[in-house]
Amino acid sequence: MKDKNHNKQFGKLGEEIAEKHLLKKGYKVLRKNYVFGKLEIDLICEHQNEIIIVEVKTRTSDMMAYPEQAVGKSKQKNMRLAAENFLEENQITLPVRFDIIAVVKGEKFEIEHIEDAFYPFDAL
Repeated sequence: MKDKNHNKQFGKLGEEIAEKHLLKKGYKVLRKNYVFGKLEIDLICEHQNEIIIVEVKTRTSDMMAYPEQAVGKSKQKNMRLAAENFLEENQITLPVRFDIIAVVKGEKFEIEHIEDAFYPFDAL
């Protein structure tokens, strides 16, 4: 039980670090932890007249897989479905981009922002 709670807190810390990173780059955060049914989007931002759907992956440096590898076709499809709902709900017609921010904790936190990380329409 402690591990699950620790992992959740660690993930939230990664999301906070990612949000600060985006704000420094001039992004406007529209929504954090947007939920649609059982689906969730970590961050929804606007930047240069584009909606950015962001999945944050937080890992320690000793974990084997790269954080961005944890966003498989199923997760991509779910993010697309949730994003479509958010856009419709808020009557937003701007172009959409899907990014991944990898937050890796080593001696310090390292951030890798992968823009246009995937095209969820390929996940159908």
